[in-house]
Amino acid sequence: MKALLAFVALVFPLGAILGRDQPNIIIFYTDDWGYGDIGINKSMPDVRTPNLDRLAAEGALLKDGYASAPQCAPSRAGLLTGRYQQRFDFDSIPDGPLPLEEVTIADRLKKAGYLTGMVGKWHLEPNQICLKWAQKQFPGQIRNEQVKVTHEMALPFLPGARGFDEFYQGELKSYWRNYGLDGGDLKPERVKDERFRVDVQNEAALAFIRRHAGGKKPFFLYVAHYAPHVPLEATEKYLARFPGPMPERRRTALAMMSAVDDGVGSVMELLDQNGLRDNTLIFFASDNGAPLGAHQGKPKEDVLPVDQAGAAWDGSSNDPLNGEKGMLAEGGIRVPMIISWPGRVRKGRVIDEPVINLDFAATAIAAAGLPTDATLDGVNLLPLLSGSKPAFPLRNLYWRFWNQAAVRAGDWKYLTHGDGMEMLFNLRIDKEEKHNLITGNPERAAELKQRLTTWTKELRPTGMPTPPLDDQEKSWYRHYFEK
Repeated sequence: MKALLAFVALVFPLGAILGRDQPNIIIFYTDDWGYGDIGINKSMPDVRTPNLDRLAAEGALLKDGYASAPQCAPSRAGLLTGRYQQRFDFDSIPDGPLPLEEVTIADRLKKAGYLTGMVGKWHLEPNQICLKWAQKQFPGQIRNEQVKVTHEMALPFLPGARGFDEFYQGELKSYWRNYGLDGGDLKPERVKDERFRVDVQNEAALAFIRRHAGGKKPFFLYVAHYAPHVPLEATEKYLARFPGPMPERRRTALAMMSAVDDGVGSVMELLDQNGLRDNTLIFFASDNGAPLGAHQGKPKEDVLPVDQAGAAWDGSSNDPLNGEKGMLAEGGIRVPMIISWPGRVRKGRVIDEPVINLDFAATAIAAAGLPTDATLDGVNLLPLLSGSKPAFPLRNLYWRFWNQAAVRAGDWKYLTHGDGMEMLFNLRIDKEEKHNLITGNPERAAELKQRLTTWTKELRPTGMPTPPLDDQEKSWYRHYFEK
């Protein structure tokens, strides 16, 4: 009987076998967008995100939502696999590309009969600093400690080979695509588009939905906006929404976030027009917290040109959290997060239980009717979101990045780094991480440290961070914690 069922599953989509009314699924994933910068959080009076605020009002705002890394590429690896990326040796950007044996959300949903699409920033292909990978696969492509990556080398790692039927992949002026903004089919091609990148990515998302809105199959769309990541840019249409005196980097970031918000609103409107909104599960989150440039000694400086890239403030805000991108402080890993599915996610819920981007994969496959997969580290959030379960059993959330490691269990967070620093915070009463409680709670700290140490033994490579910290990490922790 098992063999027969396996054969049937290969021939027919699982969703059709189960007879489920599968939802469309959309993930909006932004880039370096700080915790404070959605209006419904009421942290920053100058931010304007009416469509995201409406999305949260119609669904759930997750106040304690986390990324699995304080950096873009490993965070995306965790999101798309539903697994701690350190399990497959993807701690940070140089550890890419995403291994071919890892299964993505798109891979899984295709088996359930979904059409799958990807728009925007990918960042899981090999790049010029992926030296470990190149030394094994293409040692002849290494020159002066950098990898010369050709398109042919990258192709097996691009969205079209990782479960996505359709793609409009690109960050700035160059896009790898197999459909047009007019909705037409195309052979895979590289195309230039000099326009504002958020507008292009919004149009590509809408084009994908229009292509499949009337189809018989459900769709999965991953929209990865390259905003408000540096280099900052925006058109007057969006800049004009933020008059008055303020740093120009802040104005431009607000404009970029407003453009993303417009895109979310346009998608919601298109879904409504096609009668799809009530059966579409939507996730929104950032890949990590905002960079503030504190390691330069001039946080939130406004002396740099708006379009200058590099390790500087991107104009976004992590308020009221402490820390920034690259840190396992809350400002580096706690992110804006919203989930909406009318009729299934209870309207207007505000959830303060800790959740993580790894949960998106487990939730998506459950919504699609796929069975639970024990290899996933995330959990299905639908019982919590619907209100059928008031709370989850206590679970641990873990991080390891560069020379830092942390664990959160319930209200408590233990944070350490390779130079021997240890801190313990009760985040329910101190989300700003101002009060290190380790002296008064040595047993709790020791217990959390043991859990964290045990978890790191499951990773590649294994083990807790070891000294020394690099200069950037030292300056961050000196700035945010030594005072």
